[in-house]
Amino acid sequence: MSVHATVRKRVTLASLAEKKDAGEPIVMVTAYDHPGAQIVEAAGVDIVLVGDSGAMTVLGYDSTVPVTVDEMLMLTKAVRRGLSAPLLVGDLPFGSYEASDSLAIATAQRFIKEAGCDLVKIERGGTSVDRARALVAAGIPVVGHVGLTPQTATALGGYRAQGRTADAARAVIDDALALQDAGCSLLVIEAVPSEVTAALKPLMRVPVIGIGAGADADGQVLVFHDLLGLYDGGAAKFVKRYADLRTDAIAGVAAYAEEVRSGVYPAAEHGYSMAASEAAELRGMLAGR
Repeated sequence: MSVHATVRKRVTLASLAEKKDAGEPIVMVTAYDHPGAQIVEAAGVDIVLVGDSGAMTVLGYDSTVPVTVDEMLMLTKAVRRGLSAPLLVGDLPFGSYEASDSLAIATAQRFIKEAGCDLVKIERGGTSVDRARALVAAGIPVVGHVGLTPQTATALGGYRAQGRTADAARAVIDDALALQDAGCSLLVIEAVPSEVTAALKPLMRVPVIGIGAGADADGQVLVFHDLLGLYDGGAAKFVKRYADLRTDAIAGVAAYAEEVRSGVYPAAEHGYSMAASEAAELRGMLAGR
């Protein structure tokens, strides 16, 4: 039986705003395929992000940069088929929206029309504020993303915390407020000191979802493969592992391999049989060959 056996109401932006106003934490998690979507659906999360982190966790790239729009759409469509209640957010990959408003709108429309996303996510402030404004004007709900932005991590000095000086923190907050003013419906803030999130939250009308940003955010997001211990790569400081499924999976497959090699599997109970008379007739058919 699932954790939430009863049919859940669909999560909406309005219901998220109610959670924010009531101080009820919002739960967001990534997913990249249909089984993962079914798991997070059954667990009762509020928002599912098909993040470009899937480039590393499921597609084997060494960063998020190489993943294409078509690859992201394939992953997002699979997740959509496994969800009913949570909001679905699609991550626009690097190079698919930065160059112009028209490019951003064309890419985002594919995520809405082809993959069934409720919102799309873009990274950074700066010119991304203009892209967010254009997307919202085109009727596409947007999630902004500030702090550590993996698509441009090299320009930020690598995968490390941002906003650790007063000036740097002010820049993160300014980006967040600019994205809110551009019409973003949600904001993700990643890898910043807790003090930055605490200072930002009272200034935000829309929900703020933190990842490595402390407990003052309106909600939290983690990567599916990180929190379940499925990803073989290194985990960030802010990741808490709630399971060690990779170890269990390796043990399970190794046990299967050993039983096949030793002849233990398959046993009689794992196969099908036919009536003795049919088997005899078949042997007769083949006797002369």
